[in-house]
Amino acid sequence: MKNISKQYGENAVLQGVSLSVKKGEIHALLGENGAGKSTLMNVLFGMPVIHSTGGFEGSVYLNGEETHILSPHDAMEKGIGMVHQEFMLLPGFTITENIKLNREICRPNPVSRILGKNLEGLDMKAMQADARTALDHVGMSIDENTLVQGLPVGYMQFVEIAREIDKTGVKLLVFDEPTAVLTESEAAQLISVMKKIAESGIAIIFITHRLDEVMAASNNITILRDGKLVATRETKNTSIREIAELMVGRKGESMAEVEPRPVPQGKVAMSIKDLHVDMPGERVNGLSLDVIEGEILGIGGLAGQGKLGISNGIMGLYEAEGEVTLFGEKLNIMDTREVLKAGMAMVSEDRKGVGLLLDRSIEDNIVFNSMQIKDEYLKKIGPFTLVDSKKVRQTAEEYIKSLDIRCFGPTQHSGTLSGGNQQKVCIAKALCTSPKFLFVSEPTRGIDIGAKKLVLETLVRLNRELGMTVVIISSELQELKSVSDRIAIVSEGKLVDILSPQASDADYGLAMSGIRPADHLEKEGTNA
Repeated sequence: MKNISKQYGENAVLQGVSLSVKKGEIHALLGENGAGKSTLMNVLFGMPVIHSTGGFEGSVYLNGEETHILSPHDAMEKGIGMVHQEFMLLPGFTITENIKLNREICRPNPVSRILGKNLEGLDMKAMQADARTALDHVGMSIDENTLVQGLPVGYMQFVEIAREIDKTGVKLLVFDEPTAVLTESEAAQLISVMKKIAESGIAIIFITHRLDEVMAASNNITILRDGKLVATRETKNTSIREIAELMVGRKGESMAEVEPRPVPQGKVAMSIKDLHVDMPGERVNGLSLDVIEGEILGIGGLAGQGKLGISNGIMGLYEAEGEVTLFGEKLNIMDTREVLKAGMAMVSEDRKGVGLLLDRSIEDNIVFNSMQIKDEYLKKIGPFTLVDSKKVRQTAEEYIKSLDIRCFGPTQHSGTLSGGNQQKVCIAKALCTSPKFLFVSEPTRGIDIGAKKLVLETLVRLNRELGMTVVIISSELQELKSVSDRIAIVSEGKLVDILSPQASDADYGLAMSGIRPADHLEKEGTNA
């Protein structure tokens, strides 16, 4: 792939990226969330999202010849396969039926000989033999006639790989986070299978966030950052620390102007012990963490590693278990109303689905939780309870002024606001309950640079002027480093480490791939 550039509207998501993969090599493609890996693979697969948004610039070559990949089916015809992170299996079908789907082996019968091929029957024996060969190739002894439904997730991943191996003419396989759902032993087995596939002459692009696996499996590494090619390295000539630094290193100004300070040393505001949250795609697996009163704690990590599950679980939005105390009082994390009454508030990452009533006015949104939870902004007239419109209007106007919400007035529908102003309404709604503790998830997602700075500086002001304890959960590491006192990094639903905002990019890269920097240094020292 040569000089690939792609824009969505004004947003350049790839800028002149080149990627070269040799026959029979395992080539790791690395980068933080939003670095451009998925878009690059979408270009390679001819995904509809690329063609329907104006196509791309640059060229794709297969076996030295320029090619135009028009659709995923076209990509498969040309010998490009993909093992997806989300399983593409049919649960009600057997392993054999999944492996041979759309490539069934048929055999003629007396009726089909007269009325045509469409009436041929399936040659199950031949299909089962092919499936067995493919399963043996990936080291799976499971019966090929087993239903996919109910299989452990590790088995499903290997069935996905077996399906790709069974295809004829495969030249290139893309493995997208294939070990994310695997145990340590299954991941080791998968790397062994990948090496076997590569030895047969098939090229592999390996997308993962686990840097130790990159070192164990790959021959070469390409690293993207912010839609640009940062570096290509031979694996034998680099180290986990250098890769980590290249992945997350950035130059430029902080996103908010904040005076550094010592980490607050007060009492514990929130104590989380052995938290488990069943949030799809963001599961938390036994996380323990203390938040100090008066601090801004950042929580970072790659997408799907559990950071968003923490606040959603504690707020009772998903099934959760574990012990959470707020200022010494135990929280009932299965009851959102009780958590809000205890003095906690949350600005959700999903401002349109959870955070706002889009078809209601700004003022209605701001006072909604206070009205529901604390019976505020209401007045009694005889047996009737009415909304205190004057007080609602006054409060909304105060927040519009203090948070600089750009709007026509308090009665404007929140759904008509820009993303940055919607986010400020979400913050106003949370503040209106007078919380002692504030969770803010992905505070600047989808908003422009100017609005980002304003939102972050608002959170800092709340913390430093009002003494509010704030936890910011974000995929933007630079954002966290610009405002946090400490930053907790989460991987695979567990706390990996708590780092200073001044810690090196390499330390952050290691932690985000699930490795504690101190442990890595110790291991390097032992190896030396």
